[in-house]
Amino acid sequence: MSSSTMADARHAIPRNAGIDLLRGLAIVFVLLNHLGLPMRIPLKATALAEVLPVRLLQALNYNGYEAVFVFFVISGFLIAGNALGRWGSLAGIDPKAFYARRFARIVPCLVALLAVLAVLHVMGMPDYTIHREGQSLGRALLAALGLHLNWYEGHAGYLPGSWDVLWSLSIEEAFYLGFPLACLLVRRSWALVPLLLALALSLPWTRAALGGNEIWQEKAYLPGMAAIATGVLGALWFARDPRMSPLAWRLLRWTGALGLIGATLGGHWLWPWLHEGVMLLLTGSTLALLLAFRRQPPRVPRGLRWLCHWGRLSYEIYLSHMFVVFALVRVFRWSGADARLGFLWYLPAFGLCWGLGVVVARGWSVPCERWLRRRRAQPVPGPGPEATAVS
Repeated sequence: MSSSTMADARHAIPRNAGIDLLRGLAIVFVLLNHLGLPMRIPLKATALAEVLPVRLLQALNYNGYEAVFVFFVISGFLIAGNALGRWGSLAGIDPKAFYARRFARIVPCLVALLAVLAVLHVMGMPDYTIHREGQSLGRALLAALGLHLNWYEGHAGYLPGSWDVLWSLSIEEAFYLGFPLACLLVRRSWALVPLLLALALSLPWTRAALGGNEIWQEKAYLPGMAAIATGVLGALWFARDPRMSPLAWRLLRWTGALGLIGATLGGHWLWPWLHEGVMLLLTGSTLALLLAFRRQPPRVPRGLRWLCHWGRLSYEIYLSHMFVVFALVRVFRWSGADARLGFLWYLPAFGLCWGLGVVVARGWSVPCERWLRRRRAQPVPGPGPEATAVS
C-alpha cells in the first residue's frame, strides 16, 4: 500500500454507527413519504388511523423533504471532516483529489440511472415518461448532468418521480463544486467561518423569500446549501477538539434527539410558533446529534442495526427506490387490495428497496468506485461514511 493510500485510510472518518443510524432514519422517511402521497398508499387511509393519531401518520408520511435536509447536514459534516483529516486544513485541500473522490462516488450510479430512465422514457413506460409541456428528455438529461435539475423543475414543473429525486443531488454537488475553490480563496478559517455561519443561519429567510414558487421554494440552491454549511461548521468545530465534560456531550445528544423529533413528528405544532424556523431547528438538532455521535458512537440495539445498514446504502437506495414504489403501487391498485390494509404493503416495499440497494451497490457502484479510486491509489472498502448522504 502506498504512503498516500495509508494516509487516506488513516485520516478518513471511521464508520460510525450513530451517523449510519441517522442516515438510515432519513432514507426511511424519504421512502415513507414517496409511498404515502395521497395518490399512492397514505397511512391515514389505512386501518392504522383507527388506533394511531392521524397527525402522527401524516408526520410519518410527510417528512421526506425534511429528511433530505438531514442528509445535507450529514454530508457537509462528513465531507468537511474527511477533508480536514486528509489535508490538515481546508486551506490545504487538493481540488483535483477532492473532485476525483466526488466523481468516483457520484457519477457511476447517476449515469446508470439516467441511462435506464432514458430507455424507459423512449419506450413510453407509464410513471417514467416525461410528458409535461415544455419538458423533454434531452433537457432533463442536461439538467441532471449539469447540476440544475432543481432549477429546471422550478421553471418547468415536476418531472416523473425517478427523475425528481435528483434535485437534491444538484444542490449538494453544486456546493461541492465551489467548496474547494472557496477554501483556497479564503484560506483562513476565521474568515471562512463567518461566511458559512451566515449561510447556515439564512435558511429560514431564504425559504420564506421564495414563497411565490412552491417547487423552487423547496428545491432552491440556498436553503439546501445552508444545511450543508451547517454540517461543515460542525466539522470545523469538532476538529478543534472541544473540551466538554461527558455530561455536556450527553446533554448535546439528548437535545439533538428531542429537537429532531420535534422538528419532524411535532412540526405541526411547532410551525405556528417558529414558521420557517422549524427548518433551522431541524438542521441544528441534526448537527448536535452528529457531534455527539462523533464524540461517542452509540450502541445501536440489535433490532435497529438494519437501519445502520440502510444508512450505509443510502445513496443507492435513494436513487433506486422509486422503481420499487411505482411497481408496488401499480400492483396494489391492480390487485384491488383493501385500502385499510395498505400499511401491510410498506413491509415488502422496505424489503425490496433494501434488496435493490444491495444489488446496485455490490454489482455497480462499489466496483466502479473501487476501480476509479484504484487509478489514484485510494482505497474503497464499500459504502461508508463518506458516501454522499443525500443521494
